[in-house]
Amino acid sequence: MLVGQIKEIIRHPVKSFRGESVQRSKIMEYGLYGDRSHAYLDDSKKEKFLTITELQEMVRYKARFVGEEALEEYPKVEVITPEGKVFDWEDQELIKQLENKSKRKISTKQYTPSHVPIGPIAVEHILLATDASLDKLEELWGKDEVDSRRFRPNLFISLKDKVPFIEEEWIGRRIKIGTEVEVEFVGHCKRCMIITVNPDSAEKDSSLHQTVIKERNNNFGVYASVIKTGDIHVGDDVHLLD
Repeated sequence: MLVGQIKEIIRHPVKSFRGESVQRSKIMEYGLYGDRSHAYLDDSKKEKFLTITELQEMVRYKARFVGEEALEEYPKVEVITPEGKVFDWEDQELIKQLENKSKRKISTKQYTPSHVPIGPIAVEHILLATDASLDKLEELWGKDEVDSRRFRPNLFISLKDKVPFIEEEWIGRRIKIGTEVEVEFVGHCKRCMIITVNPDSAEKDSSLHQTVIKERNNNFGVYASVIKTGDIHVGDDVHLLD
């Protein structure tokens, strides 16, 4: 059954930095190619990732792949700072800037194109959200426009029938994206303080999180596991499988 189309594909080459919207992506066994494949570690805490929780301004740094994507190695990762400067993600000037802002000693961690473990990504391979749910949440919040970037989805689906939160009823079922890819909905996404951080200003407003807690039992978006890998594109049809 046709339920919608892929409206946006978003991957995050560097964990907790702003992602990049792409027209196509490979779906690997772990999720989108290169998603959360690079990360900064807080050296004051053994193997703990530096995230928006510790440094809200990370939402204002944008990471992107530059160059040909290969299964043997990733393209170069560039970071654009809030001031518009462009750095290689391992540039010491950039790292020093992040250390000064976070007041932490930072090191880097990189995974391979064939394997990004659960942990850097989240608790599951892919996070999905829908336009109808975002619009309804904006209505429930009643304060401002709700930017989808607050929720950091990988796939943003435009529903054929605009039924808010219908994706939660699909948990336990599979969808087919385009001609190759299949994923299975496995659970709700429980939300944390990250959604309170404005993606443009990095200012915090807890009222959105309070609305999600009150109106949606702190759930927004659904996690999915990859069943069949392949290529997906913006505009691909999304079919709910029997």
